[in-house]
Amino acid sequence: MRIQILPVLAILLLLTACRPPPEATPVPAPASPPQPAPPAASPGVVESTAAVPRLSAPTVGGGLFDLAAHRGRWVVVNFWATWCAPCLKEMPELSALHAMREQVEVVGLAYEDIAPEDMRTFLQAHPVAYPIVIVDPMDPPQDFATPRGLPITYLIAPDGKVARQFLGPVTAHDLENAIRASGGQVR
Repeated sequence: MRIQILPVLAILLLLTACRPPPEATPVPAPASPPQPAPPAASPGVVESTAAVPRLSAPTVGGGLFDLAAHRGRWVVVNFWATWCAPCLKEMPELSALHAMREQVEVVGLAYEDIAPEDMRTFLQAHPVAYPIVIVDPMDPPQDFATPRGLPITYLIAPDGKVARQFLGPVTAHDLENAIRASGGQVR
C-alpha cells in the first residue's frame, strides 16, 4: 500500500503547485501627496499686454505722459533701468530716433525703485530727448505685461494698438523696420 500512496501524493503535490494562488485582499495604494495648485500670478503681476494699452503717468521733468494723447504717431514705450547695461547702450539711439523722426515718439519707463531726484541726477550724466517716467516695480502699469527682463520695448501704432514687442536691446533701425513692416512711414 505504501507504493500506491506515493504516486497519489506526488500527483496531489504537483496539482497544488500548479494551482493559482488564492486571491489576495487588495491593498489600497498609498495615498499620493496632495498636488499643489498651479501657481497663481503674484499680486501686481500682469501676464499680458492689452491690445490697446493705456498709460498716464507723471514724468521726471514734471509733466504728464498720456499715451492716448499721442494717437496718430508711432510711440516707442521702453522699459529700462539705470543698472541695466543694455538699456544704457540703447538710450542714445532711442533719443536720436525721438529727436529726428517727426512721426515717432519715445517714452522711457524706468522700472526700478529710485527717487525722482536720483533719476534727475542720473539723467544729467545720461541725457535723453524723450520723457522719463519712474515705474514702481511693485505697482507696474496695468495695461503692460510685467517685465520679465530688461530692456523691453513696445512699438505702439498710431491707432493705439501694440504693433510689435521687443525683448532685449533694440536699435533705431529695428524700430524703423518694424514701422515699415506694419505699413507705416518713417519721416
